[in-house]
Amino acid sequence: MSILEFRVKVTPAVAKDIITRSIVGGSVTGKVVDTYVRKLDDKEIIVLIMEKFYMRASRVTLTVTIDNVEDVTKVHVVGSGGSEGVLPIDWGAGRNFAGVVEKALGSYMIGRE
Repeated sequence: MSILEFRVKVTPAVAKDIITRSIVGGSVTGKVVDTYVRKLDDKEIIVLIMEKFYMRASRVTLTVTIDNVEDVTKVHVVGSGGSEGVLPIDWGAGRNFAGVVEKALGSYMIGRE
């Protein structure tokens, strides 16, 4: 499992679009499983559930929560679900999948949590 958290200088909706394009458009097996959006006035919370097939770890899931509740857009990324068998080892697939989000939003990043 891999967890990343950082702040970006784009809205949650723009961050969602960038992430989705990067994972779905930049991969043969990457797909969006579900998207959940909550809006209240000018605040927004978006939860993305994605998955991707990795030869070394089967299917890996990625949960991304994006919000601007505190007047800056925060991105929280969790890559998991790639381990098989008794040992909880995903051979780096969760970190790799989470890294796709970090790379896609890298030029918009303004800090880490």
